Amino acid sequence: MVVFMGIPNLLTWLRILLVPIFVLLFYLPFHTSRVIATLIFCFAAMTDWLDGYLARSWGQVSKLGTFLDPVADKLTVATALILLVGEHQLPYLSIPAIVIVGREITVSALREWMAEVGKRASVAVSFLGKIKTTLQMSAVILLLLYQPDGGPALLGSIGYVCLCSAAGLTLWSMCLYLKAAWRDLLS
Repeated sequence: MVVFMGIPNLLTWLRILLVPIFVLLFYLPFHTSRVIATLIFCFAAMTDWLDGYLARSWGQVSKLGTFLDPVADKLTVATALILLVGEHQLPYLSIPAIVIVGREITVSALREWMAEVGKRASVAVSFLGKIKTTLQMSAVILLLLYQPDGGPALLGSIGYVCLCSAAGLTLWSMCLYLKAAWRDLLS
């Protein structure tokens, strides 16, 4: 039986629907809007883990959920990174953001192609990817809370280190995925 609207899929849909609300709150000029936007991002980060956990433990893994979960994750993170780069206008912040978004596009295309040739399992999500996602989410949360015009500089520094670490793991995991698929790519 296909589970279309179980709780795991509802959480994934909710994450996608929260993206425009997150953007709106990010830009609103109210004192608390940035904190609320950060809380929404935190909620999305938690549901990224929770929906997969619930789907597996309740036996509600579905094709729709398997497709939507990474879409929601990438949409949420890419949106946050674009907003942060645009706001801070710092070239050193844009480099890891470009690496992360570029890798996501590359690996998504690789997974799609490997699925077409019947070898999607060789580029399945790894434990390294989960560590990378945790670092990415932590970095974005810290950078959302950091205000260059008066916020604690430590938040920005730790957020930047986490973002660079996530970018490094991003490149490493992309290399592992490409290595796993290399023979198929050349045939």
